Amino acid sequence: MIRVRVREAAQAQDLDIAKLARRADLSYATVYKVWHEQLTDKGVGLLTLYKIARALGVRVVDLIEETDRRTRQLAAA
Repeated sequence: MIRVRVREAAQAQDLDIAKLARRADLSYATVYKVWHEQLTDKGVGLLTLYKIARALGVRVVDLIEETDRRTRQLAAA
């Protein structure tokens, strides 16, 4: 399983959903869904992640976490 770590990264900078949405030039609804991981089966788009990462001053890869041991094993193979 892969999850995005947007909430943790934003809170570390004292940003809430509204502030992050403005800084990333995204809608509140989009950031809300990513923040609360209410993503569709398609997940979150790379452009959206890029905008959020840029707004937070981090790399896109810093926002992605593998939570399933099996996923990590497959990625290592």
